Amino acid sequence: MQPHPGQLTHPQIKRAERPGAGRQIAALVALLAASYLVAGLGALATAGNVEGWYITADKAPWTPPNSVFGPVWTLLYTAMAVAAWLVWRKRTSGTRRALTAYGVQLALNLAWTPVFFGLYPAIGTAALWLALVIILALIAAVAVTVLYFGPISRTAGLLLLPYVSWLVFAAALNWWAAVHN
Repeated sequence: MQPHPGQLTHPQIKRAERPGAGRQIAALVALLAASYLVAGLGALATAGNVEGWYITADKAPWTPPNSVFGPVWTLLYTAMAVAAWLVWRKRTSGTRRALTAYGVQLALNLAWTPVFFGLYPAIGTAALWLALVIILALIAAVAVTVLYFGPISRTAGLLLLPYVSWLVFAAALNWWAAVHN
């Protein structure tokens, strides 16, 4: 069936013009900066507490050494930003919804660290249970983000899968801490 004169065809509706190289680089830098800002704020929340209460906490037997967490999170935050950038640059009809989901998961990610590490000295085990609720919501939010990213950019969706896996692992560590501390 032929479109009516002036009517947009499906490809025209689905994809807007791709941004120029300068805008793409600026967007990638901004998304990396946002990701690293969340990482940095999380590091501030852990700074005094990893060597404080957490060092003597009852941790799961499968807890890796503290030196593993920084490099893993750096890779994950980088992959998250690149995934968001891949979706942003496609400019499809689902881009806004996908990036909104990304923003929600980033906010939940930002919330978890200060609750888990920072609130424990003040309110004890209740902080660990609250952190568990947050990380479970975060896992759900990232899963939704993967589902939104995948149809726009398969690579973007795949880049978030290690993040989901790590969050499930972190949730198991969080659960152990909540039960045993």
